[in-house]
Amino acid sequence: MERTFIAGPCVIESAELLDIVAAKLVDINKRQGTDIIFKASFDKANRTSIRSFRGPGMEKGLQMLHDIKEKYGLRLLTDIHESWQAEPVGQVVDVIQIPAFLCRQTDLLIAAAKTGKVVNIKKAQFLSGRDMRYPVEKARDTGAKEIWLTERGNMMGYNNLVVDFRNIPDMLEMVPTVIMDCTHSVQRPGGADGKTGGDRRYVSQMALAAKAFGATGWFFEVHPDPDNGLSDAANMLELSKLEDLIKQLK
Repeated sequence: MERTFIAGPCVIESAELLDIVAAKLVDINKRQGTDIIFKASFDKANRTSIRSFRGPGMEKGLQMLHDIKEKYGLRLLTDIHESWQAEPVGQVVDVIQIPAFLCRQTDLLIAAAKTGKVVNIKKAQFLSGRDMRYPVEKARDTGAKEIWLTERGNMMGYNNLVVDFRNIPDMLEMVPTVIMDCTHSVQRPGGADGKTGGDRRYVSQMALAAKAFGATGWFFEVHPDPDNGLSDAANMLELSKLEDLIKQLK
């Protein structure tokens, strides 16, 4: 069975960071025979605080992602937050991601589906796996050629997420590709004094548990120095640990 791997920094911080991560992914691909999809966001539009770093914006960010694709030959994934962004983003990336908080936004799903690109819909923190048949229906009925679903945990009270791994087989009944988001699922949303906290110690366990439940892909936000990352610092995986984890999952 083909396995899907997605990895990259949470947000585009600089061209230098993109180069460091992309070069590492190319090396892993060569050694492991994988085809890791490069992920980075041009705008983190749902940061906890208005003072948080959001990224370079769409125009500059898409150019930086295009440069990575040209230089390293990696497939690309990025997220959109508004329906008007779908068309220009679809001209650059291979996979358009719908953020979890927005997975029920009909116009956003329709716009992404109309691009003809793969649409990766992240399951909302307030929905079950079975509930995702409705976002899938919206995208599929609009003509989406390929739809992926991504598990990323559910809210458990305040500032905490838990993962019900039964969501993975439930979603596999709808689509053949179900991704486990191993880093966002260890977040503590809004639980770190104006920003989202997390605990990266559990990233590998999340990945391996998802494998046991039949996941066909894995999503990792990675950084060479995650503690100093400008977004999701607490839950990003150290870039140096990615290859060993991918070897286990293969």
